[in-house]
Amino acid sequence: MKSLFLACAAALATAGSACAENYALLVGASTYDNLEERFWLRGPANDVDLVRTYLTQASPVPFRPENVLILADGVEGSAKPTLAAIRNGFAQIAGQVGEGDFVYLHFSGHGSQAPALDPDSEIDGLDELFLPVDIGPWSDTVGSVENALVDDEIGTLIGELRTRGATVWAVFDSCHSGTVTRAAPGGDDELRLRKLDPSALGVPDDAMADAGSASRALPDPHQRPQSPAGDAVGDGAGQGGFVAFYAAQTNETTPEKRLPRGKPGRRSQGVFTFTIFETLAENPGLTYRQLGQEILRKYVVGNLALSTPMFEGDLDAYVFSGEAGEKIVQWPVKDGEYGPTVSAGHLQGIAEGDVLALLPTAASSLEDALGFVAVTYADTFVADLEPVEHNGTAAPEVSDLPRGAFARKLADTVDFSLTVAMPDETQPMPAALTDALSVLQDAATGTRIRFVPAGTGEADIRLAVIPDSPRPDAVWMLPGSGYFEPEKADQTPSVGTGGRDGDEIAALMQDNLETMSRAINLLRMGGAYDNHDLGVELRLRTKSRKQRQLTDLDMSSVPILVPDDQVHVLLTNQEDFPVDANVLHIGSDYSISHFFHGRLQPGDTLKKGLFRITDEAFGRDRVVIILSPAEPQSAIEDLRFLAQDAVAVTRGNGDAGSGFAGALRAAGFGTTTRGAVSLDDDTGPAPVILQYDIDTVPGS
Repeated sequence: MKSLFLACAAALATAGSACAENYALLVGASTYDNLEERFWLRGPANDVDLVRTYLTQASPVPFRPENVLILADGVEGSAKPTLAAIRNGFAQIAGQVGEGDFVYLHFSGHGSQAPALDPDSEIDGLDELFLPVDIGPWSDTVGSVENALVDDEIGTLIGELRTRGATVWAVFDSCHSGTVTRAAPGGDDELRLRKLDPSALGVPDDAMADAGSASRALPDPHQRPQSPAGDAVGDGAGQGGFVAFYAAQTNETTPEKRLPRGKPGRRSQGVFTFTIFETLAENPGLTYRQLGQEILRKYVVGNLALSTPMFEGDLDAYVFSGEAGEKIVQWPVKDGEYGPTVSAGHLQGIAEGDVLALLPTAASSLEDALGFVAVTYADTFVADLEPVEHNGTAAPEVSDLPRGAFARKLADTVDFSLTVAMPDETQPMPAALTDALSVLQDAATGTRIRFVPAGTGEADIRLAVIPDSPRPDAVWMLPGSGYFEPEKADQTPSVGTGGRDGDEIAALMQDNLETMSRAINLLRMGGAYDNHDLGVELRLRTKSRKQRQLTDLDMSSVPILVPDDQVHVLLTNQEDFPVDANVLHIGSDYSISHFFHGRLQPGDTLKKGLFRITDEAFGRDRVVIILSPAEPQSAIEDLRFLAQDAVAVTRGNGDAGSGFAGALRAAGFGTTTRGAVSLDDDTGPAPVILQYDIDTVPGS
């Protein structure tokens, strides 16, 4: 940021001291020397390329190119990411860093597990492994996997950087286990899992079984598995700061996909890596906690992955040791090879065909626009522009553009369409289901439901017939990944075909799709109404019969709740105007429950119990809190019309209410053919939609 550069210049001028330096070690392991090619990955090299470009060209704090060390096969000029090279990379940076410096560490590649060298150090008896490209086989002699980078060693290496006073942010885009099954095709090369089963490394099944039998059960069902490196890093006493982001928990898997979705030139990327830097490109002035919460929201809205990322460490610090900043929606216009250009692209949410306003200065309002430009080409970090006529305003002349002009995004839009992939035609289907699919496609004409062939790269929902599932005659409605979790079959929407004709099956499927879309679209809106400037303090709290004292839920990760746990909300309006609050709950079954609506006058505090966890359904639930600035004496915003029962049952809606409520109503699945709805509203402070994820599991 500009203030950082000014501070450095002042320090050099007055005291002759050097500013803190930023360093990075980026590791991407794709092609493994001693593994079959079917286990190779495509995304890690692209992850490293994306991260390097961001750090050296777009980061809010400066990373000098010579301070960014690359170890990635498939990246030109880079050394191979062998175990020795990774250790040497750590040693090189450790020899350079000092008090106040910042180090960013990135690991993209396969992960796995093996029996712990020190069983007392691991609750589950297993070491988590990051696999360099020279990974070897299991050795019975020493009881370890050759050339594996073990979590304990990663912790030690990070600890050495911190003892020198450096703050470390480590990102691990790999995983260690997982039990999902691909039940619907998702497009050739569209998705790969960054998980290598221990058996592929030659780890004996009996060794894994022995490790599991020696594991120590989690003492509290609310606890998640321990993080792969956090315990080994230490408590940080007398050391630099530490933050770690993990793509998945130790019992989950994480994918790589061709991203960004629907954009030309997309390439295989780790979903976790891309989502981190997409979020930072849009809003670099976040704390790590805010960044983690937005990643979780995007995972849900985009059906990006089944995994639950973990975040730990100094989460209330600003990313890269930077400072608070606002969302970036405009960029300086530069002279490019083919005309005007901006240093922003897919990562900042810019796509070909988008129209941007041309403003004489960064502080200008839209009323001062010199004209408009359309995006003719966009890649990850760059977009080319050409002047266009827009809304009756003539296209400006390129020669008339003043130096210092800015291109600003117009109103955000939310795409409320639902893309549904058809079942795999190679799988036998009941005749009644074939008839139902034909009825559904005919009925979808003119609506926002779009049916695409099986295997199409992008889909919100994938239909599948799964012969070896608990309901082999049913059509399953899977997430966009196409993966089916057998142990969660009772939580996955499906429609049985036995004893029903095509019209009846189609009607039930239509009800399910409409119900699912309303819940999905409500979450989609959360990204547009994510203004953190509204002065309302919010805390979610929990208690139970066993634990009667209310305690705050840590929302930096996804808390685990068990039956009998209660969820309470504490809201305080710190603004000098009224704020209306609506509290909703979106269940893992796509139900929407409305728990509260009311007005908080300036200084008011709301303390309210919301709901109690039951043993009727388990999975990922979401608490959604909608805050709306209100005019005195106006009607209170009442969003009870959003409530709906679980999948397969829908309710009617009440009155539309305010303009904001009308936007929410548009998120309901109607017959309109508009796929995207503008959220532009300059009438006053913007509403806020806050989303918090909660996992519900059976008790011990």
